[in-house]
Amino acid sequence: QVELVESGGGLVQAGGSLRLSCTASGLTSGDFALGWFRQTPGKEREGMACVTGRTGDTYYSDSAKGRFTISRDVAKNTLYLQMDSLRPEDTAMYYCAAAPAYGRVWYAPSAASEYTHWGQGTQVTVSS
Repeated sequence: QVELVESGGGLVQAGGSLRLSCTASGLTSGDFALGWFRQTPGKEREGMACVTGRTGDTYYSDSAKGRFTISRDVAKNTLYLQMDSLRPEDTAMYYCAAAPAYGRVWYAPSAASEYTHWGQGTQVTVSS
């Protein structure tokens, strides 16, 4: 049974940084693409970044590029999202998610619908 547990959210002032963590259990990291999404009330989940399972290649949305960094520690089965230069518009619930790659080496889906497993989310609030 796959389980994803996020942590690291909180309240931070604009311009500050946070590092989110997502600990995964019940999956082999090489078999899944892992991603970070965020959502605010009334809006769809927005993909921020993802990492391929086999190669560790990373991809970013335009919103995340240059300020956010996704990384993973395979030995700890943990995914991270380093968020720098935070802005009030980054305020959201942040989720990590896993998408089964089924052997696709370069699989790095950006759509939330491709992900089959989700964490419970961690709230990030950026004050101005």
